[in-house]
Amino acid sequence: MGVDRPQPAVSDALFEHIVGLRRRMHRFPERSWEEHRTAGLVRDALADLGIRTRAVAGTGLVADLPGPDGVPVVALRADMDALPVQEETGLPYASDRPGLMHACGHDGHTSALVGAAALLTRESALPAPVRLVFQPAEEIGEGAAALIAAGVLDGVAFVFAGHVDVGFPTGTIVVADGTVNASTDEFTIEIRGPGGHAARPHESIDPIVVASHVVSSLQTVVSRRVPPDRGAVITIGRFHAGTAVNILASSAVLEGTLRARDAETRALLRAAVREVATATAAAHGAAATVTLHDGTPPVVNHPAATTLARAAAVHVVGVEHVVRTPLANMGGEDFGFYGEHAPGAFVRFGARRFGTAPAPAHSGRFEFDEQALAVAAAFLHRVALGAGHALRTGTASDFTRAPEA
Repeated sequence: MGVDRPQPAVSDALFEHIVGLRRRMHRFPERSWEEHRTAGLVRDALADLGIRTRAVAGTGLVADLPGPDGVPVVALRADMDALPVQEETGLPYASDRPGLMHACGHDGHTSALVGAAALLTRESALPAPVRLVFQPAEEIGEGAAALIAAGVLDGVAFVFAGHVDVGFPTGTIVVADGTVNASTDEFTIEIRGPGGHAARPHESIDPIVVASHVVSSLQTVVSRRVPPDRGAVITIGRFHAGTAVNILASSAVLEGTLRARDAETRALLRAAVREVATATAAAHGAAATVTLHDGTPPVVNHPAATTLARAAAVHVVGVEHVVRTPLANMGGEDFGFYGEHAPGAFVRFGARRFGTAPAPAHSGRFEFDEQALAVAAAFLHRVALGAGHALRTGTASDFTRAPEA
């Protein structure tokens, strides 16, 4: 382990089971909405624990563990899909599917939730019902909304989830207040001109030049329109134009992403992209069409859920190993949809081996310390019990006080 800490309540046998399950998932990764084999592995593992599951939204799975009548539900969520990435780790359980890899740790999240389920079944009685949610299609930002529409949050009072993070040493849990992930909208801008001969540019309007001005102008939105204390990003990821060196293109297409940590800034960025693109194109005699694609909302940790999560983390790893995120995370996570419907908290499980320089998530070299799975399983177990106790005793509203750790 990367740090000295109390050992989580996960036996060697359960840990080996979790790791084995994770490695089977890792070897056979599946794209968003295609997680059939993965869901089958989860279904079989839960069946061995005496837990019945039901299919939701295609490849999603939900299982309900009973609790006292009249007490709201605590939901625990894990994601299951992989990424279109070629694995380069050389691990003995590396992906057998070319161009497809668990490069973000979703195999770990899923196996850790199975581990938490095993721990929960060992309790003589649960203080509140617990719903296990195994979600498809997180990587494309569609799974959470589909599961919510299917009713997975019906009766839910709190929802919790987590993510392995090689930016922090194994044995730590990151529990942050407020916004922990940004919104993830996308946009497409098409600049149109009449086209023409490259040797006679004065006879036409060059969409490539106009689009280049749009790219430059968009860079001033964050630096001059967004308050400095708010996180925001505008990135152009694609620029398509032209068919030959001696032809003035008739169109140029820009595609990019918008990231914001609050609803007001999100709205500002969306409006600014449309305004800057159309005005810049018009100033050069061209026309622009802007299409905005709704993405995931920011992930905002609810104060009560965050306090419960911090208490659970302290129980698992000790107060000195519960940390806050030092910098704004502008990555997206569709867990934000859950938080729009129920108080939730999203944490991060340190997964960096001591003395290593890990590869980043979404790369073909990504790998994490599997010891983090024991921490994740123990945390999910403990937070379900803590939140359930607060709901059963009617003290959930007390957990809005200032955190201690």
